[in-house]
Amino acid sequence: MTTNNDQHYINQIINGDTNAFSVLVDRYKDLVFTLALRMLKNREEAEEVSQDTFIKTYKSLHKFKGDSKFSTWIYKVAYNTCLDRLKKNKKHFNDVAIDEFTEHQIKTMDNALDKMEQQEHNQAIKDCLTLLPNDDSFLLTLYYFEERSLEEISKIIGIKANNVKVKIFRSRKKLASILKQRLEPEIIEHYERERR
Repeated sequence: MTTNNDQHYINQIINGDTNAFSVLVDRYKDLVFTLALRMLKNREEAEEVSQDTFIKTYKSLHKFKGDSKFSTWIYKVAYNTCLDRLKKNKKHFNDVAIDEFTEHQIKTMDNALDKMEQQEHNQAIKDCLTLLPNDDSFLLTLYYFEERSLEEISKIIGIKANNVKVKIFRSRKKLASILKQRLEPEIIEHYERERR
């Protein structure tokens, strides 16, 4: 899944081979849908936004200069399409009330999560991501699940890498708050069972 490989199909599409676009759609459809679902929190709307993203991508493919990865470019299109949809629906980002978390408390939560099976850990985080405000969910998905660098995320959402770092830290604090509320009872219950 290299940029050169993507570029090969992009060149084919620009030269008139419209069928080559289906390769790019197959390659990125799951990721685009996941990101849209994280932001919009509605399956139907995420499907529509995914389709819109690919239509916009197809129509403006000639504008892709190749100065970043194609995946970064398509995520940016998806992100902006989600923002447009949210504005159109006049939905507001729902804020999660959080207590101020210290580094130590976040680390404690991370350690508690490490005790869970990796699969359960990932599922628990994905479930809790849906409870976060749209932007936070989108950012954490890119950073942790898609393992995008701060620079790549910066290009996708159009802010400086340092600001991305700050946003990710704040998003993690919100996620830690949700994880603490959701998982602490399970962890306490587990330890009580162990003592019996």
